[in-house]
Amino acid sequence: MDWYYYIAPVLILSQLLFLLQAYKNYRYALAGYKKKRLSYRPRTALIVPCKGLDSAFRENITSFFNQDYENYLLWFVVADEADPAYPELCKLKNRLSQSSKADDVQVLVAGQAQSCSQKIHNLLYCCERLGSDVEVLAFADSDIFVRSDWLSHIVHPLRKSKNGAASGYRWFVPKKNNLASLALSAVNAKVAQLLGNTHFNQAWGGSMAIRVDTFRQVGLDKIWPKALSDDLSLSFSVKKAGKKVVFVPACLVASYESTTWSELFEFGRRQFLITRINTPGTWWFGLSSSLYSILGLWGGAALAIYAAVKSSIINHQLSILVAVPILFFSAQFIRAVLRQKMAGKLLKYERCLSAVASAKAEASSIEHRALKAATLADILFFWLWSPLLLLFIISSAFGRTICWRGIRYKLLGPLETIMLGEKASNGKSL
Repeated sequence: MDWYYYIAPVLILSQLLFLLQAYKNYRYALAGYKKKRLSYRPRTALIVPCKGLDSAFRENITSFFNQDYENYLLWFVVADEADPAYPELCKLKNRLSQSSKADDVQVLVAGQAQSCSQKIHNLLYCCERLGSDVEVLAFADSDIFVRSDWLSHIVHPLRKSKNGAASGYRWFVPKKNNLASLALSAVNAKVAQLLGNTHFNQAWGGSMAIRVDTFRQVGLDKIWPKALSDDLSLSFSVKKAGKKVVFVPACLVASYESTTWSELFEFGRRQFLITRINTPGTWWFGLSSSLYSILGLWGGAALAIYAAVKSSIINHQLSILVAVPILFFSAQFIRAVLRQKMAGKLLKYERCLSAVASAKAEASSIEHRALKAATLADILFFWLWSPLLLLFIISSAFGRTICWRGIRYKLLGPLETIMLGEKASNGKSL
């Protein structure tokens, strides 16, 4: 076991560096989420693709009408008029358009996709109809609720030419406190914590923006017609062009979901399978970091117990062996506390700005209890979520077929996707 005494200091140092980065991301997230973004207001098209009726659909859609932003277009798009979302969107348009600051509100019908995902097909349908006066494209999913200054925050980083895209991220708030829903929230939280003021950020399609000239410069108008993932292909193209993907903490958004174990495993495998096909480097990083986290804690603990039983190990050597799992345990616990404190502040501020939430005290109380349960589940059982995350990643190493919003796809490559057809769907976003 002499080899381990040389590796242990490296493990300790690397774990301290990971903890330092998590703290820097935490400080970055809290630095600007309350700031007013009034200086940069380019003409923006906000495009929201819809399929089915998500949880809190009316409240979510209403939040897009309530943006405190002049000079924006608000376009919703579905695949066909038979979608349950279509009549509901038309009703909301008729009721809310007059009070909205949006210059133009439309509900568009894109038709069925052929060579790309249905979501990308819907987005491209809108992009092809934009006027020359539109400077920025903003994209949002229908299963999120955004604060009234979301649009001003998401476009703000794009005032600098070095920033190719801006993105928020989702934070799953359990609608039910069953174990699968709590696991979904905790695993997603671990991923959200990786975002900060770094070059490793990835855009998330549910809350992102890009300038129109950058969109064309990086070739997304040619890449998207063959792609499955809107955000991964955007991130890759932007970074390839030497630009940054900026994480905007103020655009961290709540997504209210309840799930079952089968839905959770399908979701986890799908997310990482898409990542493996589109950005294999990111997939390998996820696999190696998950293995590192688990082996450092549980493997280190096993070696420390073995050394304690073996009488030939001297005291200072035993101290090094024991220090590794203790440090891994402590660092992972602190990271869990940091990410939950971050979400508590950002989502609390979101609720304070929300006229819908403030008008519904009972709903706010339910949300508070759900967030509290999710927070405790993450902090108390952080050691459980890393193996679950690793299981998702390993399961995604096999096969190329996924089901996304009721449509089955086969991923042949980053720019080659076959649509296999639809299957029964409940319209859920997972």
